[in-house]
Amino acid sequence: MSFNKNQIEAMEKSGYRFVGTHGHAAVKTCHWTRQSIVDKGVCYKEKFYGIQSHRCLQMSPAVPNCQQECEFCWRDLTYTQTEWEDDEYDEPKVIIDEAIKAQNNLLCGYYGNDKANAKKLEELKNPTNAAISLAGEPMLYPKIDELIGEFNRRDFTTFVVSNGQCVDVLRNLENDPYQLYLSLDAPNEKVFNDVCRPRISEAWSNLNESLETLSTFNSRTCIRNTCVKGRNMENPEEYAKLIKKADPDYVEVKAYMCVGSSRKRLTLDNMPTFDEVKEFAKKIGDECGKELVNESEISRVVLLE
Repeated sequence: MSFNKNQIEAMEKSGYRFVGTHGHAAVKTCHWTRQSIVDKGVCYKEKFYGIQSHRCLQMSPAVPNCQQECEFCWRDLTYTQTEWEDDEYDEPKVIIDEAIKAQNNLLCGYYGNDKANAKKLEELKNPTNAAISLAGEPMLYPKIDELIGEFNRRDFTTFVVSNGQCVDVLRNLENDPYQLYLSLDAPNEKVFNDVCRPRISEAWSNLNESLETLSTFNSRTCIRNTCVKGRNMENPEEYAKLIKKADPDYVEVKAYMCVGSSRKRLTLDNMPTFDEVKEFAKKIGDECGKELVNESEISRVVLLE
């Protein structure tokens, strides 16, 4: 499961900090967490849902693991593993304790910044939201249910983002996250195969089964669509049909951002403007009966409800 030395060095240089002893879990401070500390803006999740950006823990329990190699992913895809390859893994409590400690270490420089908000500096020591979406597919971590449960016991809100490939894991979750996301980045199987590039068979079928499962959750649910100009911004009526199947509370339509390793696969021309995202989202909303209720121009994202 562990990365080689060069991979670790490259990832740490880009801001990752690995936690635990088995090399599968990591934390990375979000741009908006850092901006919030100095009162220069907040994440759209704060605007949309009320979480506090300076107290958000962006992490993953399964950094190397994913069944897809999406064109728009910011990860270095050379180390992708489609399955959990061994029986060794770190326990949820260890991951959470060390993730909080690692985040505090990453942010310690702000205590010497006279522009930092003193109240936020004190509060960030104890994060209250977990964005389980940093990298990889969290449902592949063997104890994802227990991890969500442990966050719940610590009074965290949890935003869990899944690609919908682990259907049985989703169905059998005993601990509901605060908000469960499913990524829906293609209107049909052809675009899905071209853009999301699954590495397992039955991937489109798995996604559709997970969409049907979403409506059974007691927690808040959300469909996330990453818009890649020239690649998947087409057939809004087909997106709407899939969204109706999932019956989510929310739909986030967000622009692909040309960052990280995705720059090796896509260009700035694939990054839609905010107006283009908004127009496409409205078309989807008109087809599935959802209205645009919030937006963040700087993050190029809109919320349908």
